[in-house]
Amino acid sequence: MKEQLEKIREEALKQIEASDALDKLNEIRIAYLGKKGELTSVLKSMKDVAPEERPRVGQMVNEVRELLETRLDEMKGKLAKRAREEQMKREVIDVTLPAKKSNVGHSHPNTIALKEVERIFVGMGYEVVEGPEVEYDEYNFERLNIPKNHPARDEQDTFYINDNILLRSQTSPVQVRTMEKGKLPVRMISPGRVFRSDEVDATHSPSFHQIEGLVVDKNITFADLKGTLAEFARQLFGPETKVKFRPHHFPFTEPSAEVDVSCFKCGGTGCRFCKGSGWIEILGCGMVHPHVLEMCGIDPEEYTGFAFGVGLERIALLKYEIDDMRLLYENDIRFLKQF
Repeated sequence: MKEQLEKIREEALKQIEASDALDKLNEIRIAYLGKKGELTSVLKSMKDVAPEERPRVGQMVNEVRELLETRLDEMKGKLAKRAREEQMKREVIDVTLPAKKSNVGHSHPNTIALKEVERIFVGMGYEVVEGPEVEYDEYNFERLNIPKNHPARDEQDTFYINDNILLRSQTSPVQVRTMEKGKLPVRMISPGRVFRSDEVDATHSPSFHQIEGLVVDKNITFADLKGTLAEFARQLFGPETKVKFRPHHFPFTEPSAEVDVSCFKCGGTGCRFCKGSGWIEILGCGMVHPHVLEMCGIDPEEYTGFAFGVGLERIALLKYEIDDMRLLYENDIRFLKQF
């Protein structure tokens, strides 16, 4: 038994010293100290040793075990240190280099303006409703009191897929679809992308965004429209903002008006921003035409309503004092990061 233990000790130490990898060292540990290892086999054969010899043999086995465990731990430390040093040589880091910066994006000016408008109207009890950008001619024109050959179609000339399907020129079709459902009263805004065959310049684009609002209920008057838009202007441009209504014509509202707000730069005294007039045009509005209500299945004798529409880009240009609409779509980081 003593000779066997000596042989195990010498062979194990020799293999430990020759080890050059942690995996190999682990194999040696299992081969000699594992459940089926050679030292464990010696312990299992203790029943064959004479009773008076067992304490001495047991002590020898423990001494060999302790020696092997000590050498294994020492060699493991050496190999781990060597591996770490080699890794450090391979993975050289220049700590003097500037750190990589994470470029965190933010909302587009249009999105910022849209969220502000939605916040204002949701606070007044309106809901936000969206609809399809590819629309039927019936909803985009016919149901809005703009029949074929009507002059208003020239102002809203859009892109046609066929005679009956087109890219919507306004978000008013969403209002028509909502009124069609017959769930009254209605208090909604409908933001979204619209299309018109306009030339690209500082204030026009074939694709832009609108936010249109609609209220339909009993006893709605022009006074309700004026109060709503006055509050909207004050929350958007400042508490001192005033509104002015100028008569206008829209086929789907009667009476109709254009709305101006007092210049929030000069307070209405006149400056370059308002072109010396003290007023800035922001939107169109009016009382919903009785015929439009009738076409949507609503009795104009019982219900009335008002509607308004504002260009989202118009608000963004005014709010951030941008003088060219094209800047919003050029994706120039130097421009966009200002917001």
